[in-house]
Amino acid sequence: MKNTLFSLLILSVFTVFGQEGSVRESLIVKSAILGRDVKYSIYLPADYEKSDRSYPVLYLLHGSGDNETGWVQFGEVNKITDDAVKKGESAPMIIVMPDGGLTGFINNFDNRVRYEDFFTQEFMPFIEKTYRIRAQKRFRAIAGLSMGGYGTLVLATKHPELFAAAAPLSAGVRTDQEMTEIDSAYYAQTMGVRNGQGLKGKERLTPHYYQNSVLKLLENGNAAALKTVRFYIDCGDDDFLIKGNMAIHGLMIDKKIPHEFRVRDGGHSWTYWRAAMSEVLKFISMDFHQN
Repeated sequence: MKNTLFSLLILSVFTVFGQEGSVRESLIVKSAILGRDVKYSIYLPADYEKSDRSYPVLYLLHGSGDNETGWVQFGEVNKITDDAVKKGESAPMIIVMPDGGLTGFINNFDNRVRYEDFFTQEFMPFIEKTYRIRAQKRFRAIAGLSMGGYGTLVLATKHPELFAAAAPLSAGVRTDQEMTEIDSAYYAQTMGVRNGQGLKGKERLTPHYYQNSVLKLLENGNAAALKTVRFYIDCGDDDFLIKGNMAIHGLMIDKKIPHEFRVRDGGHSWTYWRAAMSEVLKFISMDFHQN
């Protein structure tokens, strides 16, 4: 009897640990467009190595000053996803986290750093050929925080044919007035790489800026195409980016673009984003489940 109980205990321990996904950090993809290697990390579902099935994919973008390791190291996305899958609240999925540097995940002002082109033309095809991924719009989502939330919105609005769902958290979106008023040192450190250094006030409202302004993309974009993407927007009530996120909400209402909009208690912090992630997984899994 004791041996039977011990065997059951061991089996249950292995069952629990067997439900955990695996993370591979700082892998390399070579980019001809960028002319350099780009690092990425990837989360693979618990049964990835034991099955031949293909999985939906979530592209998860980091914030300014972070890299491809942030969502695992600070966001604990692997643990959150494991828990959500165990509870049946999330579909098993592959999560890909590329290093975007300070690019905002877009092509920069002089087109010398074409990160958007790299992402859509090289990175996504590479990932979806290298790993067992269902390479279709309905099984593909994108999400991110802060700068990554901005990148999420730009990529989803410019390329609505690619993504079934987009979930920006505390998106780095500002109104034109806010952009003109950003402190010069902060602007140079975080936005100069993509928008142009040394710009002040209204000088920052360049044609390149407007080509990558989420608010302009929503205002001028094809509403029918944008409605094919399910949007989940979440920003804390104490976040310095709340005004821009509320502007997105208002514009989507005006354009009649269906979306979920959440304002919770909190600021621009990992505590907030970790709490948000389980709801993001639930939201995007609605597209991944077969009806």
